[in-house]
Parts: sequence; C-alpha cells; structure tokens
Amino acid sequence: MEMSGQVAPAPVHELSVRMRKAYLGEGASSFTLDVDFTAAAGFTILFGASGAGKTTLLDCIAGLQAPEAGRIAIGQTGLFDSGAGLNISPNRRSVGYLLQSLALFPHMTVAQNVQYGLDGLHESERQTRCGQILEQFRISALASRRPEEISGGERQRAALARTLVTRPRALLLDEPLTALDAVTKSQILDDLRAWNREQQIPVLYVTHQREEVFALGENVIALDAGRIVARGSPHEVLHRPQSETVAQLAGFENILECVLVAGHPEQGTMTCRVAGSTLDLEVPLSRIDQSRPLRIGIRAGDILLASLPPQGLSARNVFAGSITSLQQRDVMVVARVNCGAEFEVHLTPGARESLHLEPGGAVWLVMKTYSCQVLQEN
Repeated sequence: MEMSGQVAPAPVHELSVRMRKAYLGEGASSFTLDVDFTAAAGFTILFGASGAGKTTLLDCIAGLQAPEAGRIAIGQTGLFDSGAGLNISPNRRSVGYLLQSLALFPHMTVAQNVQYGLDGLHESERQTRCGQILEQFRISALASRRPEEISGGERQRAALARTLVTRPRALLLDEPLTALDAVTKSQILDDLRAWNREQQIPVLYVTHQREEVFALGENVIALDAGRIVARGSPHEVLHRPQSETVAQLAGFENILECVLVAGHPEQGTMTCRVAGSTLDLEVPLSRIDQSRPLRIGIRAGDILLASLPPQGLSARNVFAGSITSLQQRDVMVVARVNCGAEFEVHLTPGARESLHLEPGGAVWLVMKTYSCQVLQEN
C-alpha cells in the first residue's frame, strides 16, 4: 500500500514525531502509544515485539490513523498538529508506505503497477520514472509480466519500486521482507540502501528480526508497550542492552535474578549471586541502584561447554553442572544445564557429537565476564 503524493524531492529533512494515542489491543495488551523522536535521513529501525505499537505509529505518520495529541512533521512541513487543528490527508503527505502484504494489483503488469501512483504526470515523465526505478531494482526485464508470473522476491522489488517511484519525502516500511529467504532479502536490502544514498530521506523500517537491525540500521528505536525503551546504534541497543525488556527483545536467552555480593573496582568487576542459589557470577563493574531488582543477561551462544574440567582459561566464570535436556532445532542444539541455576546453551550438532553430550551427563559451563550483561529497568 502506498500513500505518496507527487511532490518533487525536497531538500533533506528530518522526520519528527511527538504523539500520544491509545493502542487498543486485546485485553491487557491495550496501552497508550506515547513517543517523541526525530529520524534523520537514512534508516531508523523500529524494533520491538508484536503488539508494541510499531504499526500504529507508522499508520499515524502516514495519516491512516490520527493521534489524540502531538505533532508530526517532515522538516518544517507539518503533517499533523493537534494544537493547530492540522491533519493533512494521506495522499498529500508525500510519505511512502509499504506493508508486508505488498498489495500489487494482480490484473496489472509490473510496469502498470509501478506507474499507478503517477497519474498526474505527463506520459513521457511516467515512462521515464518507471524505467529508472525498474532498472534500479533490477526488474526491467519483468515490466510486461503480471505479479503471479514472477517470484516472491521479484514481487517485493516491484512493490518497492511502486512505492519509491513517487519520490516520497519519507518512507515507512512495515516488515516488508519477512517472507523472503536470506539471500534474496540481503540483495534487496543492498539495492534499498543504494537507492537511499541518492535520495537521502528518512526511512522508518519496522522489524522484530535482529539480523535486519544489523543489516540496515544506522539508528535503532526499541519500543515496548507503546514507549521508547532504548535508542542508539544497533550495538548500543542490542549488544549491550541496559534493561531486561530490551535484553529479551535482543535475544538474551538467560536472564537471571541476582543480588550484589561485592564490587571489585580495581579489577573492573563485581560479584553477583544468582537468587536462590550459591552460584556467584563475576560481571562487569556497573553503577546500579540496589533498591531496584538486578538481573544478569547472558546469550545462550556466548556460553561454552566442556566435557572435562577446564584449566588455564581467562574466563572467570566456570561452573560444574549436568545436562537436563538436549533438543535439536534445525542446525542448532539447545542444551539446558543445571549448575545450581539453569542455563540455556546453544551449540552445533558437531560439538554435541565430539563432546559425547547426553542428558544427565556432567559438563562445565564457561562464561567470560563481559558476556554477562547487567540489567536494570529505568
């Protein structure tokens, strides 16, 4: 679906959003979407679990829904302003919006689909723009074909071309590549990046897949229950999350409730005990508020397993335990290990075979200090 006007490209502007709107989910999932951010030219990733308010936010920017209060603008051009009584219609916002469903017209050719939003232009200009965008997205040879005659990746390219041919001043993409394989997705992302290096417009890209965050994101905004819970580079938001909410979104499989035992400033570490156990973890020294819950997050892929007691390691967290379960998921084995607290560990089938791992078997867990992320909610 596209909601783009036919305004010629303007100088580079930021997309600024300050808005509040009730989000009506099912039952307890209802909340108020309350955000305030600015997206510069380039890609800004909206990252969060399903139901966090990401699509509602895009709908408000596109004009398909109206906030209860706030202001939305591209540069100095207001799109919505509750105080001024302004609410520009979707077709006049010059905002491109591509949904996961693509919504290509099945009775039209690729070229006809791409030209659909250019009715107000002279035929020669329509043909020129269409030809340019088809070439940019490598589908010139498909111009005369209908959607059912081309692949899923080619349909995605056609839908992007139809959205971008109108030369929007901002672009909204709501999980547009979810159904594609990794190779096709990577190729389309490369072409989309190349297109935006020329256009230099703000792009809001919704996803809940970490791989897409790192592939595209220059800036990341993490949403949870209608509020911004983190923002920054992909590394800042996902590799070193500061809160449990973001850690869960970022895929930290092990989140352990802990209490502070001792700080070691001279070593840059502190000792935290896992609640209900005698297990002490050495973690990076952090400024924490002892009046609030403390948790430690550890990715399952950052934990090493050994079948013999390890010696001579730099890792400070080494614990003896036993395997409680082993489960294969595609090309990954998920092990659960109890060593006074339960941990999830990810390893390859080859590692399982070489270590002769079986449920009930003795193992040792090895974790580097800096694999342990200190988490506290704001």
